[in-house]
Amino acid sequence: MSHILYIALGSNLGDKEQNILTAIEKIRKTIGVVERQSSLIVTEPQGFVSENLFVNAAIKVLTDYSPDECLQLTQTIEREMGREEKSVDCQYKDRIIDIDLLLYDNLQLNTPSLQIPHPRMYDRDFVMKPLNEILT
Repeated sequence: MSHILYIALGSNLGDKEQNILTAIEKIRKTIGVVERQSSLIVTEPQGFVSENLFVNAAIKVLTDYSPDECLQLTQTIEREMGREEKSVDCQYKDRIIDIDLLLYDNLQLNTPSLQIPHPRMYDRDFVMKPLNEILT
């Protein structure tokens, strides 16, 4: 049985649009069917100062993987694309790619490694605008 997973993507280094598209293709190859994809939006950095604007998007994925497996797979994609470290304690920095799991079916999950729904998604226009575009 397939599960419905919503993912947010962001990039503010290098060829940002291509970084998003590359990540989506890697998700398609490893996690599941990308059923819907938002438009790409350009946003200001939030939570830290940077001269680099972000490109953000959201996708809807049909997957047979568990939330933890999806987290491991997206973190592998981030590392493959050159992301060296995740943000810790809201200390954000420029990044080639950021992939966040937002929603997984109607699941509510709160573990040390993963929270679903994503705990800060409702406060972030750069997440909610693309997500609202594809919610079905």
